[in-house]
Amino acid sequence: MAAFFEVTVRTVVNYLESHPEELGRNGYEVLKGKRLKELKLAIKEAGVREIDFANLKTTPQLGVFDFRAFLNLAMLMRESERAGLLRRAILDIVIDAINARTGGGTKYINQRDEDFIQSVFIDENYHQQFTDALRDCVDMGKFKYPIYTDKIYVSIFKEEAQEYRKVLKLETKESVRETFYSEVLDLISAYECGFADALQEACKAKGAPLSSWEVDAIFRRFEKQAHWKPLIEKARNKMASRDLAFRDALHLQLQDYITPLRRDEFERFLGEKSMELSKRLELAKDVMKRLKERE
Repeated sequence: MAAFFEVTVRTVVNYLESHPEELGRNGYEVLKGKRLKELKLAIKEAGVREIDFANLKTTPQLGVFDFRAFLNLAMLMRESERAGLLRRAILDIVIDAINARTGGGTKYINQRDEDFIQSVFIDENYHQQFTDALRDCVDMGKFKYPIYTDKIYVSIFKEEAQEYRKVLKLETKESVRETFYSEVLDLISAYECGFADALQEACKAKGAPLSSWEVDAIFRRFEKQAHWKPLIEKARNKMASRDLAFRDALHLQLQDYITPLRRDEFERFLGEKSMELSKRLELAKDVMKRLKERE
């Protein structure tokens, strides 16, 4: 292992000591007694050169990695350039598999989530409330809409719309909001709803539209409210981790929030419950029709 990753044996031992449960769960095992004797016999019968195992005949125990544990160590190791190359190869394989599963593209993989369509419908109302508040309560030109939209985006995931577009390689006519995961879209809706309410209250108290200085001050107070912190942390983690795994897109501002995706995350976007938005809309068409008839 040390030879392959071009590190010292001590480095490998350090990872075994710091991640014993994880590596053990994924196939690393210390062989002793009967198990070790069986391995020695198997090696002898296979005609493997004794020199490849040093003092195998006399060792009382032997640590063995299977292939899964070998890959696990590669995912953990940061000192090895070879481990980095192996991680890159694994990610490429995953991306290719996801692209094949999703029909050749992952840009809108967020829309395969069954929660997405509900978040979109909710978002439309709150976004309209937000734009109406900017229109009626803020004494600025039309540039106020992208300015305060960007302030919300930066507050939540540290990127303005244009930066986000570059990371996801979106075309000019493609909508940023249509690529957001449902958790991120829900948080943006909450921001827009709450900020719109704050603007309306301030405008009513003043009895006149607000200046840019007043609006900026209101937003600074608004985004510093303590209840946003856990929601922002969760949204950043979801965006950074999913985009790297599913879209091969790295948000540099969020790289500290990247964590390995759990099995249920892959099931959510690639499993049986996931499907393209067009199919969800088709399934929901009859329900929407009945709701409309009841109005």
